[in-house]
Amino acid sequence: MGAIDWSKSPKPSNTTVSFSFEWAMKNLSSGIHPTLPTKQALKHQGDRLEIPSAAARCEWDFSLSTVVSSSANAAVSDALGSIEFDPSNTVVATGGIARKIRIYSLNSLLPEDNIQLLTRGEQNDTAFLDHVNACSFYICTPAKLSSLRWRPGSGGRLLGSGDYDGVVMEYDLERKLPVFERDEHGGRRVWSVDYSHWDPFVGASGSDDGTMQMWDPRCGGEGGECVAKVQPAAARSSVCCVEFSPFGDSLIALGCADRMAYAYDVRKMVEPLHVLEGHTKTVTYVRFVDAQTMVSAGTDGCLKLWNMSDCGLIRTCKGHVNSRSFVGLSVWRHGGLLGCGSENNQVFVYDKRWDEPICARGLEPMARPGFDHAFVSSVCWRQVQEDHCTLLAGGSDGVLQVFEGTKIS
Repeated sequence: MGAIDWSKSPKPSNTTVSFSFEWAMKNLSSGIHPTLPTKQALKHQGDRLEIPSAAARCEWDFSLSTVVSSSANAAVSDALGSIEFDPSNTVVATGGIARKIRIYSLNSLLPEDNIQLLTRGEQNDTAFLDHVNACSFYICTPAKLSSLRWRPGSGGRLLGSGDYDGVVMEYDLERKLPVFERDEHGGRRVWSVDYSHWDPFVGASGSDDGTMQMWDPRCGGEGGECVAKVQPAAARSSVCCVEFSPFGDSLIALGCADRMAYAYDVRKMVEPLHVLEGHTKTVTYVRFVDAQTMVSAGTDGCLKLWNMSDCGLIRTCKGHVNSRSFVGLSVWRHGGLLGCGSENNQVFVYDKRWDEPICARGLEPMARPGFDHAFVSSVCWRQVQEDHCTLLAGGSDGVLQVFEGTKIS
């Protein structure tokens, strides 16, 4: 999503919020409640609570399966700001600076010979592909893209995007056309979009205008009614990430440039349900690990796991390099693994049980003019429940990497 200097982020302050209560009464079931786990045994460290971590050990063997790049002579920036698997985990969408949404089938990214080798537990050879040949099709977009998200319940047909012009759009991939547009962030960059899992028509976006907005296209005019609007910090610090809980409850989490992560109950957004304080610089990503745990990433080079029952800090993960850029964050929930990029052009994998990385894999940048300092800018796990896993990583040089992991017996 580009290199941004967040070194002077403002202090947190009071929240401003507006909310459509008529919409809430009509669309939110009173039976939905956030899942609150029992307290865990915690060890006091300074003024935070943190679970002590055992020494990290790697139970996975990772290998680089595929590298997809553009022509070595291409001079146009093609930084990949977002990678997303569709609900079937067989189709991949990427977007970024090149103003294109590229759609890939997983079969095109994982050659059959490599899949057979992985199944037998043998080492595969890396396949080198070109975007032109590997991509099933692409859709040109009017602006640079910072975020993509598949809309639940659409059968992999609808893909939402947020762009640098402050516009949220939805694309029908069968017709290869935009079918929804929302321009309510005053032209300020939209960093993140997501969709609710309890009502997939409802979406949310976070922006440089300092707000998170929830909308419902069934209400209001062409762009849908804004059913809730939250400004976490009075100083209008950028909202860098939004994510609805995928576990059937009514939580939505935000990461902000005020160095805070927030969680709101969408039925009552007058004030945050949780305020997670611990990062020393901008919080760029928030992700739900499970119904009891959330992870946040910041430009302080840390991942922090949080107990959502009491805002307790479980552990801080360090090892990757991140001081100014969006480097991606993804959770493989079945395996309990966290993946993120790094400004030294490596992909890091953490196990949620430990605070040190279990794997760091890098790739030398492709020889292209103007890309001497490439970094990993986006990552995405394939959400399947198997003894092997797939992690995709996109670079600021436009290179897409596919890593395969097999569990060590």
